[in-house]
Amino acid sequence: MKLSAGHVKLIWMLLGFVLFFVFYFTNPFVLEPAAGQVLAVALLMLTWWVTEALPMPVVALVPMVAFPMLGLMKIDEVASSYGDPVVFLFMGGFMIGLAMEKWNLHQRIALSIVKVTGTSANRIILGFIIATAFISMWLSNTATTMMMFPIGASVIALVEKNYSGKGSVKNFSLVLMLCLAYAANIGGIATPIGTPPNVVMTGILHKTYGYEIGFLNWMLLCLPLAILILFLMYWVLVKLVYPNRIGHETTSADLIRDELHKLGPLSKPEKYVLAVFLFTALLWIVRMYLNQFFAAMNWIVRLDDTIIALIATFLLFFIPLDLKSDKFILEWKDTSKMAWGILLLFGGGLCLAGALEKEGLIKLVGEKIAEVSGTNILLLVVLLTVLSIFLSELMSNVAMVTVFVPVVIGVAEALHVNPLLFALPVTLGASTAFMLPMGTPPNAIVFASGKIRIAQMAKAGFILNLICSVLITLFVYFIMQWFVPPVAN
Repeated sequence: MKLSAGHVKLIWMLLGFVLFFVFYFTNPFVLEPAAGQVLAVALLMLTWWVTEALPMPVVALVPMVAFPMLGLMKIDEVASSYGDPVVFLFMGGFMIGLAMEKWNLHQRIALSIVKVTGTSANRIILGFIIATAFISMWLSNTATTMMMFPIGASVIALVEKNYSGKGSVKNFSLVLMLCLAYAANIGGIATPIGTPPNVVMTGILHKTYGYEIGFLNWMLLCLPLAILILFLMYWVLVKLVYPNRIGHETTSADLIRDELHKLGPLSKPEKYVLAVFLFTALLWIVRMYLNQFFAAMNWIVRLDDTIIALIATFLLFFIPLDLKSDKFILEWKDTSKMAWGILLLFGGGLCLAGALEKEGLIKLVGEKIAEVSGTNILLLVVLLTVLSIFLSELMSNVAMVTVFVPVVIGVAEALHVNPLLFALPVTLGASTAFMLPMGTPPNAIVFASGKIRIAQMAKAGFILNLICSVLITLFVYFIMQWFVPPVAN
């Protein structure tokens, strides 16, 4: 008898409870009582996260119930993790994304980029890559893919209907769909707010060490890395793995021009949203220099990335479009579309990481891994990068980073090296899973187009996984020290 999806979820839920009670009552690793209890809760959450027995934001609320009940933390101590500054940083980014989506600014940006890049088949693909990656730097990769998907599907439909040359329309369609997903994933690594794993890692570092990676520092390292990965992705897919050999394509150019014409001239709301977006991005980039200026002037004003994100949020609700009709850029009803569950997920992950650190479990695991791996730091960076990339093919990248980053921080402490050497490759690797539809939501979205077979995605994805493993390792091990200050541990 075939089990329904509901029965399967129930089995995984019960398995989580079984693991919890087994580890709670037997303490098989002979840990301190509090450490054994935290480990039991962590296994419960990890089981439910990996199997998706319950929605991930719901699982993230487990510490709010379990830790106070078990006497591990007071309720106000647990709740403080859900109000961490990193949570509000990402909320501000969400608000900017909502405003762009509400007034179609994201669509105009995407279409304009594709129009500029040209109308040959490969240049159309390149245009979609640039547009998707740029938007994904500021919006979630899932939202970006959902927005770009219908545009890409329309271009594919026109090419399939009108092209009669010798080139491979199937390869054009396949690569365009793959690039939408891959570019959305890669674009997210270029900024600290571009994808949830980045925010989770920065939150853990802030909570553990009070350390903050500046927006500019992150982009100086990760933007060139993202651009290089995007370039190699384009070359591998259109030249090596799935070449289409289609030349100039006028039908898709006509579609893009028509879509831009429908949008009309830049509207007043779009201008306001664009101004807020550019103002916010500029503040993020020059924040450190502004703070130095404020200090030199003996002013008490100080900016951080979260404050800037909240300033942008206030501006979006403050700036009126029409006072007579009580119309503003954003209204509270617009926030119904926001991914509030992701914010809970961050909070739960930070709370779990804090408990693991407090009870010494992270340090213990770090010492054991350090004993096994020896002192070859470069080899360890390679192994962690590869492990992160391929684990993310099978489980949520957010859950993986939430659980894995505190562990590798413990390894770094045991080896007395900069924790970023291990935490950053794990985080970046989590956003570069390209082989399977379940690897990331963008992969699943484009797979649903019917233009991609799993074997085709796996073939292209495996090559790109290897490329990302090499590039992430090289950038983190050899280049990071020039742009990102080390963590003082």
